[in-house]
This record gives sequence, structure tokens and C-alpha cells, in this order.
Amino acid sequence: MKEERGEEEILKVLEENARISDREIARMLGIEVNEVKEIISKLERAGVIRKYKAVVNHEKAGIETVQALIDVKVSPERNTGYDSVAERISRFPEVKSVRLVSGEYDLSVLVSGKTMHEVAYFVAEKIAPLEQVRNTVTHFLLKTYKENGEIYEEEEKGERLAVTL
Repeated sequence: MKEERGEEEILKVLEENARISDREIARMLGIEVNEVKEIISKLERAGVIRKYKAVVNHEKAGIETVQALIDVKVSPERNTGYDSVAERISRFPEVKSVRLVSGEYDLSVLVSGKTMHEVAYFVAEKIAPLEQVRNTVTHFLLKTYKENGEIYEEEEKGERLAVTL
């Protein structure tokens, strides 16, 4: 039980800052550095920690990118349900995430491309033709306010003057 608590605490710290040192985690949690290293290594081997990743504000970096959420309605397969089509969609390099969701559609797919045309082409030529796909709706993301828990700073706004009569 104590080890599970340590795992949860370490995961929380790493989710907030994946670059933090083992020594700093140990200091924060009041445990030995070697114990932190062992726990992190165990979590990596078990696939609990999948990847260490930076949250990048592409707009500030000057990187042109277009993202879209694609709602996908599918016909589930007899033995695999939604898994086989979700796994197939997951293999496309344009796809950033695939999630099974409740509601009118079955899958929510986040895709990324250089232009709106490129994303639209991807949906029309790679997603829509799949045998299990019944319908799609594409929502282009226009602005990101928060990503992976990180609030993007807004540009400084000019002060709005009060209107008086």
C-alpha cells in the first residue's frame, strides 16, 4: 500500500514536470533517491509511464499546424467491437489520439496537418473509406487556451475604453 502511494505521488509530480530530477522528487516526497529510481523504472517497464513529452505552443514557435477533432461513427466488429477500427486509425501518422467516447459518435480522433486542405484530404481519403466507418464530422481547432494542463498565455490585450453617453 505504501509503495502504491509512492507511485501515485511520483506520477503526479512527473505529470506536472517530467524534467524534474530523481533527487528533487525524493526531497519533495521524503523518500530515498534509490527508491524513486526503482519506482520510476518499474513504472516505465510496466508501461504505466508511456513517454516523456513537452507541451509546445506551436503558434509561439512559428510552426504552422492545423489540428482537427474528427467524430467517427463506426459499425463495431463482431469479435473485436470498436478495437480493430480504432487500432487501424491509430496507425496513421497524422493521428495524435483516438478515444472511444459516449454519445452520438463512437470515436474521437485528434489529427494534425500543415493545412486545412491536408487534414480534410486525410479524412476523405483515409478515414471515411474504412469499411467500418459510417459517418464523420470534422471540427477544426481554431485556438488553444489550455493543453495538457498548461494554460497558454494570452497576448497582451489593449485596454477597452468605457463608453459613456
